[in-house]
Amino acid sequence: MPDAAWSAIFLVILVSINLVSVKLYGELEYWFAMIKILIVIVFIIIAICIAAGGLGGQVLGFKYWKDPGAFVDGGIGLVSVLLTAGFSFQGTEIVGITAGEAQNPTKTVPRAIRNTFWRILFFYIVTIFLLGLCLPSNNPDLANTDESAATASFTLVFELAGIDVASNIINAVTLTSVLSAGNSGIYTCSRTLLGLAHDGNAPAFFSTTNRFGSPYWAVLFSSSVGFACVFASIYSASAAFNWFLSITAVTGFISWWGIAVIHMRFRRAYKHQGRDLKDLPYRTFLFPIPSLFACVLCILIILGQGYTAFTPHFDGVLFATNYIGIVPVVVAYIGYKLIRRTRVISLDDIDFDTGRIPQADIAAEDEREKNLPWFRKALNIIA
Repeated sequence: MPDAAWSAIFLVILVSINLVSVKLYGELEYWFAMIKILIVIVFIIIAICIAAGGLGGQVLGFKYWKDPGAFVDGGIGLVSVLLTAGFSFQGTEIVGITAGEAQNPTKTVPRAIRNTFWRILFFYIVTIFLLGLCLPSNNPDLANTDESAATASFTLVFELAGIDVASNIINAVTLTSVLSAGNSGIYTCSRTLLGLAHDGNAPAFFSTTNRFGSPYWAVLFSSSVGFACVFASIYSASAAFNWFLSITAVTGFISWWGIAVIHMRFRRAYKHQGRDLKDLPYRTFLFPIPSLFACVLCILIILGQGYTAFTPHFDGVLFATNYIGIVPVVVAYIGYKLIRRTRVISLDDIDFDTGRIPQADIAAEDEREKNLPWFRKALNIIA
């Protein structure tokens, strides 16, 4: 069966899941996350053993950081991979979108945000660090154009440990990871459309829900992008992947920039209205430095990631691929402003009270969590 057919089948399954209760979505994401977490934990243990010489027959340490070196092509190489690296991290902001359907977002969202930091540090940074210790950057298999999992970096590390079924394991985990990403993508996009429709910023029919509470028109519209990707992959899977990766990654950085700007304005309005910052369930450490840093860094990455399109000669196709994601955002924003004639809401008119959770509900949630068994608390932190 062609790869595109399998993609279409799995996409139909994901759309069906998102048309049912959000509880099913949450349950699947929980187990998808557990699978990924288990494989990452196993990988970290094996990679440490390989780097320390417990597996593979030699102590690697920082050997490959010296020869062939840690950063290929220096600064240019670093800039050229920022977009792909950012794409891998994007999705952490989903925690803010799920707040609309959480039982107690005042309690659960701050906890999820704090846990997200440690998950990124442990499951992303530590993993990448260990990959750099175990594999040299000039490993010929890393540059292999074969699209199978046989050349995946995780697979290569497992093979160093003598695990012959590594490619099969990575295939299975990759499948669950892709399904998880697709599931989250449809959920996030559909709920964003739902929120826009409720605020009058998108067609009203996007706010129509079925008996399960799912905004089915928003789900179907969101999935149309996925089906477009499936059809594009029939002609050239690699080209379609590069184009859609660039579009989603750039728009993701723009979203992060917007979140940081909104956060700074939120805090400014909160103080302007004479409210006590201690009443906020979550306060960013060293504010506003992190938000300012995020704004500047996102802009630098968005503008600088296409640097390779200008050297050594200008490449029009590469330029379009790197910057095409900016166009729909700018067009949508300018078009909205021209059509709706809206203005920035003043600090006095920003609403902080509508939809707030009563303090009694927060106390009840705290009491429920205290009675959970220790292993359940641990799972809540990890997954």
